Amino acid sequence: MTKEKKELLDQEEQIEIVNKADEKLEAFIEDDAAPVVEGGKKRKSNVSVATDKFDWESFEKEHVYDTDKKVIEDMYSQTLSKVIENEVVEGTVVALNKREVIVNIGYKSEGVISINEFRYNPELAAGDKVEVYVENAEDKKGQLLLSHKKARSLRSWDRVNEAFEKDEIVKGYIKCRTKGGMIVDVFGIEAFLPGSQIDVKPIRDYDIYVNKTMEFKIVKINHEFRNVVVSHKALIEAELEAQKADIIGKLEKGQILEGIVKNITSYGVFVDLGGVDGLIHITDLSWGRINHPEEVVQLDEKINVVILDFDDTKKRIALGLKQLSSHPWDSLDQNLQVGDTVKGKVVVIADYGAFIEVQPGVEGLIHVSEMSWSLHLRSAQDFLKVSDEVEAVILTLDRDERKMSLGIKQLKSDPWTSINEKFPVGTKCTATVRNFTNFGVFVELEEGVDGLVHISDLSWTKKIKHPSEFTSVGEALEVVVLEVDQENRRLSLGHKQLEENPWDVFETVFSNGSVHEGTITAFVDKGATIALPYGVEGYVSQKNLVKEDGSQAKLEDKLEFKVVEFNKTTKRIVLSHSRMFEEQKREEPKEKSSEGDTTQKAVKKLKANLEKTTLGDISELAALKSEMENKDSQK
Repeated sequence: MTKEKKELLDQEEQIEIVNKADEKLEAFIEDDAAPVVEGGKKRKSNVSVATDKFDWESFEKEHVYDTDKKVIEDMYSQTLSKVIENEVVEGTVVALNKREVIVNIGYKSEGVISINEFRYNPELAAGDKVEVYVENAEDKKGQLLLSHKKARSLRSWDRVNEAFEKDEIVKGYIKCRTKGGMIVDVFGIEAFLPGSQIDVKPIRDYDIYVNKTMEFKIVKINHEFRNVVVSHKALIEAELEAQKADIIGKLEKGQILEGIVKNITSYGVFVDLGGVDGLIHITDLSWGRINHPEEVVQLDEKINVVILDFDDTKKRIALGLKQLSSHPWDSLDQNLQVGDTVKGKVVVIADYGAFIEVQPGVEGLIHVSEMSWSLHLRSAQDFLKVSDEVEAVILTLDRDERKMSLGIKQLKSDPWTSINEKFPVGTKCTATVRNFTNFGVFVELEEGVDGLVHISDLSWTKKIKHPSEFTSVGEALEVVVLEVDQENRRLSLGHKQLEENPWDVFETVFSNGSVHEGTITAFVDKGATIALPYGVEGYVSQKNLVKEDGSQAKLEDKLEFKVVEFNKTTKRIVLSHSRMFEEQKREEPKEKSSEGDTTQKAVKKLKANLEKTTLGDISELAALKSEMENKDSQK
């Protein structure tokens, strides 16, 4: 007999001895535990008492020798795997329920792990191999403590890096939403899944992905911060690229395809054609004008589109929706012609005009110049607003170019056709100041009727450098019509002509040699401007501003001035202060004797002129006339 067979027989004999001992123990327990009937009643079993009094040591000595016991313990120990605490080992799932997973690692007892640690793997079943971390080989209750979560955590970083290097597909459990995407559990590490990497289609509801297990590809790892980025979109892009190439290869311009509205933006609609996307620009959605694509299509709607153009290189496809229906201009009433009146709705307003939709898809432009007969062009918003219903006259109509221009001012009569009857020469009226130029003021007499008041026709007495010194835009200005040019649509107006020309009187008042008090209002080139009575201005040269004491006159000084020159045509009065004392020194006696004669001559000349001139409403000149007559009567 060989040595191996002998050892095997010895082991069998030892096992048989143990089995016999177990049988005797069981029989003893059964006999002692049998119920005893007393008076027809069963009395309580003495199993616990019997087992407590049982002499285990004697039993073991009688049936099992110490040497045999040691051999059996060694044999039993050899059947168990060696378990080292704080290490990761592989185990087998033997059973699981809604709360726990039972895992066998080959130890004398099995470990129990919470089902929550396997949330990432809803497909877990009995027989699956899992990695577990041995926390305690035997706790106070004699149980084996295992953790799957810690096992994944210890090996997760190495497994993530390995999967990234090998470009492997990994499974991950989507735990929750976060800003810009989702948090995914991959090998126990929280990885970031950007919203744009969930699918090739835009995601409208992120919550439907929470608590789901999906396949991912690790696309980025930051070793410094241990950040991991995963993508589900990357898994399907390769397949989609092949589909795109196949679809684009079969595309033809003018081809009609069915697609699903994938995304809507302010500039157009993206349509899924079955693996490849095309864009319908907002201008190709409808023949009519729309503000947003949502007015025509909705998300996930199935629509037919026509291929307008595509680019093999960039894989861009331009689609059209309105091209599937006939152009509205083709259905426009053939009897419409220039001069006809049409009704429509304002769809777009711009500074230069308004677009009117005569019928869906057919628009006409009313230029701002065709909104009013006024020459002062304003913004179209001053006349119309979007959604206004308007009536207009067709000015031009080009069916080939599909263009139409309209006008609304033509619904009113042109005011210039009867301008001579409304505003003949000499008509006095109140106008509104519209704008200035360097040479005059443009005023509006009524809508569409403008005229010009030249700067020289603003005042008889004031020297105006710019019209803004005299009036302001928007103010009312009294004018009189001087000239009418109906053909060129021009009116020449005047303001000063509302009064008589006072220079006919001033010629007498400010005669050469007469003396008047004046105030220096401004210094100009080589001289100064002097404010004289009755609103008249005069000019004095620099050398004639020297005072009697030799000093120079200053601004706002009130002095006596002698008229050196009076020019009625140019309305110019030249003065001198120096001559007041220079001539007085030379001819003081002679000047006194001739003073009365000079005054009498001036009065007589004034009377002669007054017979020919009407002073009108100028109160100052009337007072002057009265004053001079009183002086004459006294003398």
